[in-house]
Amino acid sequence: MSEINAKNIALLIDADNVDPNGIDAVLTVLAELGQVNIRRAYGNWAKDALKRWGDITNRYGIRPHQQFDLTRGKNATDMAMTIDAVDLLYQGKVDGFGIMSSDSDFTPLVTRLRQDGHPVYCFGDAKTPEALRTACTRFIDIAKLIGGDDKDGAGRQSNKVDDELIELLGGAWKASSRDDDGFAKLQEVGQIAGNRSSFDVRNYGFKRLSELMRSLDRFELKRGTDDQLYVRRLR
Repeated sequence: MSEINAKNIALLIDADNVDPNGIDAVLTVLAELGQVNIRRAYGNWAKDALKRWGDITNRYGIRPHQQFDLTRGKNATDMAMTIDAVDLLYQGKVDGFGIMSSDSDFTPLVTRLRQDGHPVYCFGDAKTPEALRTACTRFIDIAKLIGGDDKDGAGRQSNKVDDELIELLGGAWKASSRDDDGFAKLQEVGQIAGNRSSFDVRNYGFKRLSELMRSLDRFELKRGTDDQLYVRRLR
């Protein structure tokens, strides 16, 4: 992607809610969308719990936004992030968003951003509510994302491909254009699956859809004469 033509991506971080360990992997994933030129982290920086975030903000070019807890037991981080996201949306200078949070309160925000045609990649933990997961263009479990980057492959072994994912991929294959032998373009299958679900192959320890498909005995992959990958369901 040319730096001149690269899309402008905003990463908004709920520092009160997520661990900083995955920031490297998150920025790598967001590079798929464009250049992450806007990087902001929100929280009450007076808290000891945010010290680790504070230690890395300069290193990663993240701008910390102070948000005091106005009411005991609650924080105003959600509202501050939402206001900034909407401001960025209406300024018209952002082409996509990354949201680091496991808080379902961001679900209406994510839905609103997507209604304007912006991709929204969400990064959270395993306890992230389903409402937020499904609202995102892609939801990625940070712990699994980090594990998937392990060179020894340990992260991949901890992820289970369930029947729901098999049916999602099978349904996407069935909805795709297929040749007489039943092969469909893998790219088209991936696009249809992505439109139907916020799933991401990195949640299962893989970096590419082709790698995930090759691991499943219900699908067969081949490379066509046009050098594209094709897939068909075996059973």
